[in-house]
Amino acid sequence: MVTEKIALPVRARVAVTVAFTVHGMIGVTWVPRIPQIKEELGLGDGAMGVALLGAPVGVAIGVRFTGAIVARLGSRATTLLGGFTGALSLIPLGLAWNLGALICSLVLFGAALGVMDVAMNAQGVAVERDYGRPLMSSMHGWYSIGSLLTALVGSGAAHAHVPVAAHLATATVVLSLVLVVGCRDLLDRSADVVPEAPPTASGGDSSGSGGRWLLVTLGIIGLCSFVGEGAMADWSAIYLRESLGTGPGAAGLGFAGCAVAMTVGRLTGDRVVARFGPVRVMRAGSLIAAGGLAFGLVARDPVAAVAGFTLFGLGVAVVAPVTFSAAGNIPGVPAATGISRVTAVGYGGLLGGPPVIGFVAQGVGLGWALAVPVALVGLIFLLAPAAATAGR
Repeated sequence: MVTEKIALPVRARVAVTVAFTVHGMIGVTWVPRIPQIKEELGLGDGAMGVALLGAPVGVAIGVRFTGAIVARLGSRATTLLGGFTGALSLIPLGLAWNLGALICSLVLFGAALGVMDVAMNAQGVAVERDYGRPLMSSMHGWYSIGSLLTALVGSGAAHAHVPVAAHLATATVVLSLVLVVGCRDLLDRSADVVPEAPPTASGGDSSGSGGRWLLVTLGIIGLCSFVGEGAMADWSAIYLRESLGTGPGAAGLGFAGCAVAMTVGRLTGDRVVARFGPVRVMRAGSLIAAGGLAFGLVARDPVAAVAGFTLFGLGVAVVAPVTFSAAGNIPGVPAATGISRVTAVGYGGLLGGPPVIGFVAQGVGLGWALAVPVALVGLIFLLAPAAATAGR
């Protein structure tokens, strides 16, 4: 009996880690097939750009309502609901017959992933509480691993000329089976119990306006980090290719370095956070990210730029995991509610950041525009004390 009780947190941790991995896999499964979908539907660049807005719109919708869904169903059921819906939404993506069908499919796809994102992070917070030590960073690391593995599989399928519909339908079946088998030990509704708010000097609690401002601050921290992540994904290759004159192959090394460093940083971040605390780690990371990227931009050298992008990824690696953990541990605030509000603000940076970088670059050049993420991660240094609740 004692052995069974000890094994429960371990099984729950494995189940949540599987959920994070599957989330990354669902989100990237269709990405290598985007060129073929665009070609088969006869869409121009502008029309495809409009279609791609469907996913972020869906994410915004899903995140907005996840707190209420979790309050009704629990984070376990909501994680599975979002996961199965996301996997199933790959089928209409492969069968879309025109622009309207593609947009509708992507809205559903994004909404499902948004719901799953918040709910699985709430489960991750609950597992951390059972263990009594940081675990969220490694969970996010497995999300990155799932994304990378699926991108490789999708690229192989595209190279082998596997029909898009067949590829995505097969992925739906495989991912659904992984969810059924791997996530059966997610925590039950007891995991969603709200931490008690400590009493104030007047005898009340601290979950009111203080909790709301804390969520706003954490949301700003997430936004500052996600603007940089979006900029690395969308602009690093363009900067290396057009501003520094590298070849097409070398241009992709900037984001590759950033992604690898971020994955490594997340897989090892839990031990660092446990030893030094979330605030100090976040502050040190912000200095590494800001200093590394600033050096890479000032040097005007391809090698230095790749090194700068890599250091940026390493520096911001733990920001999202620590921020979500902090949002899920605010006394008096349900974990899913806190995470959903922080996610809604933070993802605004991921979605809106790259276009803003583009507008700034139009006026002052891309090199100066990429200084925007430098300034924003510097702001994280000042706001980092808001993450102290992650230490609970």
